[in-house]
Amino acid sequence: MRRLGVVLAVVLAGAAPAHLRAEVTGPQGFHGEPYRSETPATLAGARVIDAAEAMRLHGQGVPFIDVLPRTARPEGLPEGTLWNEPPHLSIPGAIWLYNTGYDRLAPAEEARLAQGLERLSGGDKAAPLVMFCKRDCWMSWNAAKRAVALGYQGIIWFPDGIEGWQEQGGELVPATPVDF
Repeated sequence: MRRLGVVLAVVLAGAAPAHLRAEVTGPQGFHGEPYRSETPATLAGARVIDAAEAMRLHGQGVPFIDVLPRTARPEGLPEGTLWNEPPHLSIPGAIWLYNTGYDRLAPAEEARLAQGLERLSGGDKAAPLVMFCKRDCWMSWNAAKRAVALGYQGIIWFPDGIEGWQEQGGELVPATPVDF
C-alpha cells in the first residue's frame, strides 16, 4: 500500500518515470485490434474536446476529419455480383480521410493523411483540425497521434465522435471518401 502511495505521489508531481507517464497519455505506439475499446482521456500533443466544444468549433468553421475505414467489398462474392458500398454517415462538412486510423498504414493511407492535413490546414501546422471517428474507437486516437508526429500543433481530438455529436443534437449526413 505504501508503494502505491509513493507511485501516486510521483505521478501527481509530474516526475513519474517514462513507463508510468505512458499510462497517463496512452500507449507509446499506435493501438491495434481491438479498435473498438476504451480509449485514454488524453493524447500527448493534442487538445481533447467534448461534444459541446465540437459543436462550437464546427460552428466556427474549424475543419473536421473523419478517419473511419471504408466498408470493404465482402470476400467470396461470385464474379459479376454487383455490390454497393453502404453509405457512410458523418458530421456535416467533415472530410472523410478513410482508413487512416489503423495502427499500421500502407503508403497510400499515409499519403492520404499527410496530404489531407496539409490541404485542410492550408500548410499552417498550428491551424486547428478536429479528428474523430466513433466513441471508444482507437482510430481517431491513432490518426491524431500521427498528425502530432507530423508536426501539427493544432490537433484537436474528439473522442466521443459521431455518437457524441448526435447526443448533442447534431445530424449526420452521407460522406464521400476523399483521395488526394
